[in-house]
Amino acid sequence: MPRTFIVEADGGSRGNPGPAGYGAVVIDSETGETLAEAAEYLGTATNNVAEYRGLVAGLRAAHALDPEAEIRVRMDSKLVVEQMSGRWKIKHPDMQPLAATAKAVFPPDRVTYEWIPRAQNKHADRLANEAMDAGAAGRQWEPGASRAALAAGSREPSGATASGTTASVAAESQGAGATAITATPPSGWAAPADLGAPTTFVLLRHGETALTPEKRFSGSGGSDPELSEAGRLQAREAAAALAVRGTVQAIVSSPLRRCRETAGTIAARLGLDVRIEDGLRETDFGAWEGLTFSEVRERYPDDLNAWLASAKAEPTGGGESFAAVARRVAQTRDRLQTRYAGKTVLLVTHVTPVKTLVRLALGAPPESLFRMELSAASLSAIAYYADGNASLRLLNDTSHLR
Repeated sequence: MPRTFIVEADGGSRGNPGPAGYGAVVIDSETGETLAEAAEYLGTATNNVAEYRGLVAGLRAAHALDPEAEIRVRMDSKLVVEQMSGRWKIKHPDMQPLAATAKAVFPPDRVTYEWIPRAQNKHADRLANEAMDAGAAGRQWEPGASRAALAAGSREPSGATASGTTASVAAESQGAGATAITATPPSGWAAPADLGAPTTFVLLRHGETALTPEKRFSGSGGSDPELSEAGRLQAREAAAALAVRGTVQAIVSSPLRRCRETAGTIAARLGLDVRIEDGLRETDFGAWEGLTFSEVRERYPDDLNAWLASAKAEPTGGGESFAAVARRVAQTRDRLQTRYAGKTVLLVTHVTPVKTLVRLALGAPPESLFRMELSAASLSAIAYYADGNASLRLLNDTSHLR
């Protein structure tokens, strides 16, 4: 059975175009061990060229280790992933030869491409920045030279890979001008945790509206109701509780009225502004908007059963599937993690987005959405770490409402 390697690659340009470099790492998919890494300063180039050059270097490094391997490429460049997957056309003349070179390293049926958030591509990103720093200093990139461990005089890598072959691969195996690939100390599960200050999302479901006590479907395609008097009281109670905690540094809200009102009450108490984020809006429930579950079962029994059975099923009348909502929420999560890295942010949103963020943090299946209770004005919290891990800290806390 062939080995499977994970290739993570990245590239950057300080100016776009400007001083550019790439980084790539090859990882054993079973053990998480880093088998090889590569980086190079490119001179003046664009981000996209640098990203493609990183991909080529990573594939060549993997090929040098085992030409029969299966490859999983992981990159935070949507452009490269979509173009190499064949979903987007490659129109730019600078990209076409680089893409052709990448496709020629391994048979296409042995390579898959996956987009990952930037926070999960930190190893390749670090290598690319090391290469650019080296170029700015007028020197070549050297594996591990910038690491504090080596600077402190710790032992150099042994020079052997897991397969027992030499760790250094000649530059000519990568192409003219490329930097040699060298084995590195363990990363992934085998390395010390790189946690740092997490980005924490405090998730607040909006206060009650007139539809909430009646448990009616109330999404982004309905009447956009305002808070009821009970909901306004809940918003004030949540604001008081968050003021006591004193940890919220920013507030982001769904564009729907009930969330904007809830967020506005809290922002006034905390002295913060509210940023509106469309990706935090509730599911569009189509023709089910304003109906109770029983009414939907009576009027649209087949559609409801399909919706309960599959995350890809849409509510009657062209509403959003849970799968579509998950994609939207995940993209929003990634954007906000980048914008508010290391901060504690209050997200004022709805039932489905909160449950979806929790589900994704836990790696739970879509059906878990039906197994969570989420009360109006309840608080939940998720911490996201720089190594890509997430930790659920709180779920459906309503103690501030008692």
